[in-house]
Amino acid sequence: MQKTYTVDICGRKEALPVIPLPNCVNICFFNLHGNVDLTEYCAEKIAERVKGYDPDVLITAESKGLQLTHCVARYMGHDNYAVARKSRKLYMQDGIEVSAKTITTGEIQRLYLSAHDVDMIKGRRVAIIDDVISTGAANAALEQLVEKAGGKVICRAFVLAEGDAKDRADIEYLAAIPLL
Repeated sequence: MQKTYTVDICGRKEALPVIPLPNCVNICFFNLHGNVDLTEYCAEKIAERVKGYDPDVLITAESKGLQLTHCVARYMGHDNYAVARKSRKLYMQDGIEVSAKTITTGEIQRLYLSAHDVDMIKGRRVAIIDDVISTGAANAALEQLVEKAGGKVICRAFVLAEGDAKDRADIEYLAAIPLL
């Protein structure tokens, strides 16, 4: 039987599988992929928190933040949101890129933003939306992309804050989970 950790997300309890990483850290694995009800629930709660910042644009990194940000955008009445890709697509040759090393990949990964999304962000107030923040490396990479694109990050919102991320005063999150 797999070990789980139960987290309370604004009154909704979710049992998260505990997964060992190669670096000997165990994480509480949170996965929105394919879970329509949980994604909608979390998106509505995040949108409530982000609305007060009045962002012009939302941004996320693929892939686990995509459906969450899509739903947050809908709840907030936004028609579009920016997506940082993890590989450069052919249509992105005139975009920008940054590098990050995150806890879940353990390697340097690059994030790319298309020229279309750069134009969407330039001169705008931007909210970063994602599922989990841990070390903050992926968030820092998104912030670098927004800055390179000429935007200003005004809000960082996550479903879960993992480990010491829960102590950050510059983020919004719905619940905290430990590193085990």
